[in-house]
Amino acid sequence: MDGAEQGHVQPETYMRPTIHPGSWNKWRIFVVVAVLLVIFCLGSLIGYSFQPKPKTASCVPIVTKEQTSAPQVYEAPESTMDWSDVVNLLNNQLSPKKLEDMISEYSGAGMAGSSEDNILADKIHDFFKTLNMDPWIDEHFVKLQYPVNKTNKVFFDSKEIWSPKGFLAYSKTGSQQGRVVYANYGELQDLEIVNANKVNLNGSVVLMRAGKISMAQKVANVASKGAIAALIYPDPADYDNMNRDTELYGHVHLGSGDPYTPGFPSFNHGQFSPVNSSGLPDILAQTITATMAQKIFDKMGGKSVPSTFEGAFSNYKFGSETDLPITVEVNNELVDTRIHNVFGVIKGFVDADRYVVIGAQRDSMSSGYAKSSVGTGLLLELARVFSEMKKGGFRPKRSIVFASWTAGDYGNVGLTEWLEGYVTSLDKKAFTYISLDGFVTGVGSFKASASPLLQTLLEKTSKKLKDPVNTGSSLFQTLVVKPMEMENGAYPFLAFSGIPSVTFRFTSTGDSSVDYKYFGTALDDENHLKSMIGQKLGEVFMAAAQVAGQMALRLVHDHILKLDVTKYVEEIGKRVNAIVDCTNDLKRKKVDKSDSLSTQWLMSAKGSYSRAAYSLQNYIRNSDLEDMEMSRIINNRIMKVEHNLISPYVSLRDVPFRHVFFGNGWQTASDLETYLKSVSKGEATLDMDQVLNQFALLTWTIQGCANDLAGEIWSLDNEI
Repeated sequence: MDGAEQGHVQPETYMRPTIHPGSWNKWRIFVVVAVLLVIFCLGSLIGYSFQPKPKTASCVPIVTKEQTSAPQVYEAPESTMDWSDVVNLLNNQLSPKKLEDMISEYSGAGMAGSSEDNILADKIHDFFKTLNMDPWIDEHFVKLQYPVNKTNKVFFDSKEIWSPKGFLAYSKTGSQQGRVVYANYGELQDLEIVNANKVNLNGSVVLMRAGKISMAQKVANVASKGAIAALIYPDPADYDNMNRDTELYGHVHLGSGDPYTPGFPSFNHGQFSPVNSSGLPDILAQTITATMAQKIFDKMGGKSVPSTFEGAFSNYKFGSETDLPITVEVNNELVDTRIHNVFGVIKGFVDADRYVVIGAQRDSMSSGYAKSSVGTGLLLELARVFSEMKKGGFRPKRSIVFASWTAGDYGNVGLTEWLEGYVTSLDKKAFTYISLDGFVTGVGSFKASASPLLQTLLEKTSKKLKDPVNTGSSLFQTLVVKPMEMENGAYPFLAFSGIPSVTFRFTSTGDSSVDYKYFGTALDDENHLKSMIGQKLGEVFMAAAQVAGQMALRLVHDHILKLDVTKYVEEIGKRVNAIVDCTNDLKRKKVDKSDSLSTQWLMSAKGSYSRAAYSLQNYIRNSDLEDMEMSRIINNRIMKVEHNLISPYVSLRDVPFRHVFFGNGWQTASDLETYLKSVSKGEATLDMDQVLNQFALLTWTIQGCANDLAGEIWSLDNEI
């Protein structure tokens, strides 16, 4: 009844067991032992599941139940070689003969998007495939400009009619007539001399010598002075021993990439509304031969030019208002063109998602042997050599991507479109770019341009390599480090993507206005390159292969990336100190409102970066670098430096090259310095809002870089 009242029904057959006092103790012992046994078994299972699996030697196969046939051999996770072993492996694989054969086999570049270019791209893809490098293609639809149905023409005195074969891509099209003015190389200081001689450039056709600066810069400079057209010719003084009827080819887009999709990738035709790059010229531009230029000089009047303007002709004049007019007609057409970049990869064994990129241009508007064929040959030879080194036991910690670019002669179009298309994928993954474009043009001098992060590695590498000509000295003794120019294939990586980049060139000694006179001509062939170098061509190729090869291998071999963050202490200090000096100069001259300008915070940001850089250097010295996780954390901090100097305060579309030190635009330290100097000279008035804004943006870009380099949020100081 009690059970029913509680809602529980007991079956009639159920009997509660009777436990006698004597047997209760035995029951309790049994229960305790059983519980302990269960706990022990569970603990053993849990411990086993968390125990690291034993390492398997590379020569011992791991066979699962499903693998009843040939066993799979697992490679060691990373190389046990020291650096000297790696260098020996590289030296054993490289040879002048193999390098020259590779260059010869993969020469014959064509214009971007042409059948020759596409055939070469397929050939490179197949080569990467034979090396098991998982090759892939990157395709873009870009607008290229060149004469298609009508030739370009130059009319002089209504009698001389020239139809040059050479052309300048991305010129404005149409016809313009005006008097001729000679402006030397078209540099800004040249135009100041023209102006000082009371020669008006407004409405004129400006005749300029090739060299010193890019053709795009020349055209932009004279366009800013009111010129309506530009003619560029190779002066025999700069292009000695070259046929005076040699044609010049080039482009005049003051930028990089497809100028009709600035800041965006050209993946298809209709993805973006039509927009033009601000770097496109609004005047006509055309190349002419030296013979044509001499005929123009023969009929020019006006004042005699200074000696610095004189070349190989005998009658250089500025030009006169009464000179016969000249007519320039440019009939280039925009052509929608499909282009292909080709890639292969050797994957790293530890940090496969971190990679160095090695690239070379393969296209050419003319012959392009030194410009593209040589770089392409070296690219493929390094791919072969590194693949063979893996068979010899080398295990790169990080990956190496090999890239064959096209449309380089149009202003690094293929390369830049790839960067624009994969900017987020490359962020904090690609940590270095090594450009192989035009790396051999002469002997006697070793010129390079590099991010400050790579300068120490470049110097140490060159110190250990012999000069290919003067074997008694090191390559470092002829090293000249120069600023990286926009025309350079490494520039978009540095200034657009914030990826540390390096480019180098073996070239002739002296301060010539033309680095290699055959670039951009049909004479850029093997015979003319040999005429510049002589019997040492193979040795120079080998030296270049050693520079690129050792730098790339060092970056993927060591635990800590060979990127020297302390080098930016010097660069930041130099730029900030220049701005401080300009500001103090304004105050000394008592320029209106200049007293309210303060560089305190800019100086503080400079100090923050310096402390963060040297603190990280000390931290590396005191760290266990065999700890792979620790090394990865340190490398992540190093890799962010260049990227964090890309200004986050300007639009990618409006200012593609956003780097505050090496970019192009109002956000740069050099632009601020130039403006302050103009105010000091009385050439501009002080705009306080503009200056304070630039001070703030530059300060916080540097400070943000310092904060990220310092590490985690709890490691930061708040001094600024």
